[in-house]
Amino acid sequence: METFDFLIRTKEDLVRAVQRYGFVPLFENSVPGFSVEEHVAPEAWFESEEGVWEWKGPVIRESGCAYGKFFEHKAVFVSREWFPDLANWRRDGYDFDARVEDGLVYYRDRELYELLDSRAPVLSRKLKRLGNYGKNGQKGFDTMITRLQAQCYVLISDFVYERDRFGKEYGWGVAEYSTPERFMGGAFTDHVYERTPEESFERILAHLSRILPGAREEALRKILLK
Repeated sequence: METFDFLIRTKEDLVRAVQRYGFVPLFENSVPGFSVEEHVAPEAWFESEEGVWEWKGPVIRESGCAYGKFFEHKAVFVSREWFPDLANWRRDGYDFDARVEDGLVYYRDRELYELLDSRAPVLSRKLKRLGNYGKNGQKGFDTMITRLQAQCYVLISDFVYERDRFGKEYGWGVAEYSTPERFMGGAFTDHVYERTPEESFERILAHLSRILPGAREEALRKILLK
């Protein structure tokens, strides 16, 4: 099953895919054909100095999209248009404070979220240092940050690279975390709760069915599970 009607060769191709389709998973998942990995030119995956891995930050910045582990604990680009509905569904209509008040948040998740929210945007390594997460400190950072992304309370707002003495970037980009409220502002907060969570779910499901006409509804529902 083909999803994208063009091959992703450049950063601009990826930006257009995010804007056109709204939901663009990075890796293969339970819906065949629904990922960058399956529609990218080989040289832009791992075979060149610059490719998808280096484009992630620029795509986030240029499109203003949300990026994080939103489907099956795997990374997804979600456009500004569609992210409020995904967040409404995954949050079950709760903002974070309301979820805390109803006793629906693990204490350590709350601790991490509040630390992140007070510093956002914040690099992952700084967040770990501030919260004393690591080999000789608190455990479970990866599990908690992944859960907060799945619930759409946290997203990755950029990737920051080290630079050598000539100013050239090198190494793997370090994730910068933020909240949708801080990263997207009114584009998010003005729309996230304007529907019921169930209405948001059905709206997303109908959209995915349109862009993935050959996909089984069961598979689409699976990737939208909370």
